[in-house]
Amino acid sequence: MPLVINTNVAAMNSSRLLNSSSNMLSKSLARLSSGSRIISPEDDAAGLAQSIKFDAQINRNSAANSNVNNAISFSQTQDGFLEKVQKALDRMSELTVLAQDSTKTTADLSNYTAEFSQLQNYISNISSKTFNGVSLFGSTGLAITIDSDAATFGMNTADLAGATSVGVLNAYSGISVSSTTAAASALNNIKTAIQALANMRAQVGANIQRLNLTGEQLTVLNENLSAANSRLKDVDVAAESTNFAKMNILVQSGTAMLAQANVLPQSALRLLG
Repeated sequence: MPLVINTNVAAMNSSRLLNSSSNMLSKSLARLSSGSRIISPEDDAAGLAQSIKFDAQINRNSAANSNVNNAISFSQTQDGFLEKVQKALDRMSELTVLAQDSTKTTADLSNYTAEFSQLQNYISNISSKTFNGVSLFGSTGLAITIDSDAATFGMNTADLAGATSVGVLNAYSGISVSSTTAAASALNNIKTAIQALANMRAQVGANIQRLNLTGEQLTVLNENLSAANSRLKDVDVAAESTNFAKMNILVQSGTAMLAQANVLPQSALRLLG
């Protein structure tokens, strides 16, 4: 290599290599400080695109899980009220048997009737209860979003005011225990209402079971998606720390060599002396 003054090729090479090492050191520092392997799109364009989709799906799954949890609370509230309806119907069926005792006086039957009527009113009042403004015992089942693609699950209904064959209120409407004859007739109606209630609680229980499984499924899915996403975008701190140390040494070495390269043209001045 000729000895020249105007063009210091060695310094140019040293400067280029030092600049490259400095950029790599800065990128390594950014990765370690941010915890992310992908600092800019050119680091892994395809990986970044996939990670963006994973992030969106994870967020949608979390939203769906929130919907499912709300639906579980809705169903548990339903069952809580239905449990009280069950107690009321149990007592009403007991009253229909007590009222058939021929030793009871008209005053006794009147007392039974007062309690029986209050229990009827109690169940009727429950049928109008709501959860966040949504009817708990409507005739239409709710459609619950259960995954990131907005697929829905139609919940079983618990319609207290439904038809005699499936509801509770209409199963015993127009009955009383004001006489032994009326009480005997009322017992069959109450038994029909109890059967309808038993079916309702079974359907609500099925809703809760399905929703619990769906919630667990969404949780496991998000764990797996998060793990896959982590492999794409999270930095391996151990490996990157090693790389950072390497780049740091190269920058220091490059700086020293650039200083040496800048001194080389001075050798030409000795020839002029």
